Amino acid sequence: MKVNNKSMEKKLRMLAAGCIHGDTNLVQKLANKAEKENVDVVLLCGDFTVGQSEVRNIIKPFKDIGKKVLFVTGNHDGLALGDFWATYYDTKHLHGTYAVYNGVGIFGCGLANIGLDALSDKEFFDNLDQGHEKIKDLAKKVMITHVHPSHTKMESITGFPGSYGIKKAIDKFQPDIVFCSHLHELSGFEEKIGKTRLINVSRTGKIIEI
Repeated sequence: MKVNNKSMEKKLRMLAAGCIHGDTNLVQKLANKAEKENVDVVLLCGDFTVGQSEVRNIIKPFKDIGKKVLFVTGNHDGLALGDFWATYYDTKHLHGTYAVYNGVGIFGCGLANIGLDALSDKEFFDNLDQGHEKIKDLAKKVMITHVHPSHTKMESITGFPGSYGIKKAIDKFQPDIVFCSHLHELSGFEEKIGKTRLINVSRTGKIIEI
């Protein structure tokens, strides 16, 4: 009997969410969901705090149940907080870098075009390019950002400007999935950019296998 090796590959099961804004009750609900659904990794798309005013029990509940956590920070958080959490909780801050799980390359860029440590379009693209370079030959790729790309339905519906640098990265690298957050009112909204699924996970969260 011929064995289809591709069908035997273990898929990566992900829970993605963002815009927690210090809501520890929401974190616990998401952690419970991650445990119940037996996800492999938790991807967090930034804005954990409100201007860095509450930073406790945001990452810890996921670590307490043994989940791998990868994240980018948002416009309320700043890079320094992300670097601190990565060290303190032994997690992965994906800003400008990458990780690989079950053959899936995950890369990201945090922050936004407003707020703490605001980035230019060039900085968004350069950070994503830097992370993607290390996983470019993998068949499956996931990108996480906080802010949404420009020239999208998300941008036109809300009127909030997205990042052209992120749009340029999607067009060039064509990841399978892009998770973003930032736009609370579009939590769960999904659209396509070429072959890429763009999903605003925000506070609702989304579980996807790839």
